[in-house]
Amino acid sequence: MRRAVPVAVLALVAMLAAAAAMAETSGLQLIRSKSHSGTPSPATGRLDDIRRLGMLIFSTPFTKADGHGDGPFDPAKGPNFLPGNRPTLQGNGTVLRVNGLDAQSCNECHTIVKNTTQPPTLGIAGVGGMVQDAIIMPSLIDVADSFETRMVYVPGHDPDLPMVTDGVADFNGRLANPPFLFGGGGIEMLAKEMTQDLQALLVQARNAPAGTVTSLDTHGTNFGYLVSSGGGNVDMSHVQGTGPEHIASVSPEEALVVRPFGRKGDNFSMRDFDRGAMQFHFGIQPVEVVGENVDADGDGVANEVTVDEMSFLHIFDVTNPVPHVDSLDQSALAGFQTFQSIGCANCHHPVLKTRGHLLPLATPEVSTNPTANVYRQIDLAKVGFPRVPGEDGVYVPCFADLKRHDMGPRLAESFESDRRGLNNSVFTTARLWGIADTAPYLHDGRATTLTEAIDFHGGEAQAARDAFMALSQAQQNNLLHFLGKLRTPDRPNQELVK
Repeated sequence: MRRAVPVAVLALVAMLAAAAAMAETSGLQLIRSKSHSGTPSPATGRLDDIRRLGMLIFSTPFTKADGHGDGPFDPAKGPNFLPGNRPTLQGNGTVLRVNGLDAQSCNECHTIVKNTTQPPTLGIAGVGGMVQDAIIMPSLIDVADSFETRMVYVPGHDPDLPMVTDGVADFNGRLANPPFLFGGGGIEMLAKEMTQDLQALLVQARNAPAGTVTSLDTHGTNFGYLVSSGGGNVDMSHVQGTGPEHIASVSPEEALVVRPFGRKGDNFSMRDFDRGAMQFHFGIQPVEVVGENVDADGDGVANEVTVDEMSFLHIFDVTNPVPHVDSLDQSALAGFQTFQSIGCANCHHPVLKTRGHLLPLATPEVSTNPTANVYRQIDLAKVGFPRVPGEDGVYVPCFADLKRHDMGPRLAESFESDRRGLNNSVFTTARLWGIADTAPYLHDGRATTLTEAIDFHGGEAQAARDAFMALSQAQQNNLLHFLGKLRTPDRPNQELVK
């Protein structure tokens, strides 16, 4: 006679089966299944509900069911640096690690809130350590140290080149250390206002008599100047620190867009960055890039991340809390004065302020017109930015100018210049807020201390670097003590975690 199975055992089996089913459809599929009462609209939904959905998209691992990874490799297309037909390690179909396919979630790389605690404080939307660096678009990583000199392009090199060792592991890609997202809303607001100003100055220059010089000044930052040529034309050759690398290859309007996101200053909004990151890191194809019901990478999944889901993520990005400054003692105040007097503040502006406090979010985005297609506005005063007394704007204490600068040969990358035209020694000014808690430093994490980071400065920052190195030990210590007061948020996004 068969013995009856206890009800508790049956319940446990059912629970395990349900958990297994959830695991098979984790990631975006699981997030969608949690919206029992319907997914809220990014335009009208309650802000905390939208932020929580955005946080889930940021932190939940994507799976094949979501469209993670590229489709089957097509030999006829050959190896491709772009998402869609990338080879994978040992043909596993999932992981490449070099040139993307290197993570399952955004939070896998943005994990460290504070590196100054023991153990480090982990959380959502923080920085990454060296092991989390993105290795971007190389065709050579010479770990065997087999080439005599640093080489830019090696396909077709002499196979009989003798083995040498010069201490340089030649590399023709980019290495990027993940930054945090804290305070991103204020940065995006500043960039959009700066872009509006530059576009207005372009119109002014086009309407001016030939020979008129129009200085490109906005929010305390100068981006060079325009020279009117007459007939509605302008000379763009004196524009500095904004727009794509090859200004001559784009319209004047596109050349005068402030792009503060990405170490090279490639992206004009956090959403703009996210679109590329989705494809590069995960092989997830945004509908707003590839189109509705399109399986762009041939992996059998269409509509991998929807327009609304990208909006949820964008809203989460720009509502992350703001870094803060600890109370300054006499040593820190002296250090701040030195920071300003030796020229650090020429690029690392301590505080910028916006004209308005309502950040416009748009879809589709128009880089040259931040007020087009706006579906929602975020009140920056409600996410931690202090209002400017008597004005409509907020203070953004980011210690940056949102401009790109040439940082000299010691920091120059070795990216193949003919692939995207990137200037290897040019980077957007690092935002110093939160820097006390976020080692390692610089674009690739090569500096383990702030002194090392300062020492690597060159190019446009050479004079400030030299001035720091010439300070007395006490003066250097005061300046470093001041930087030690620039802290990350204490418990970022914890109110969203259930």
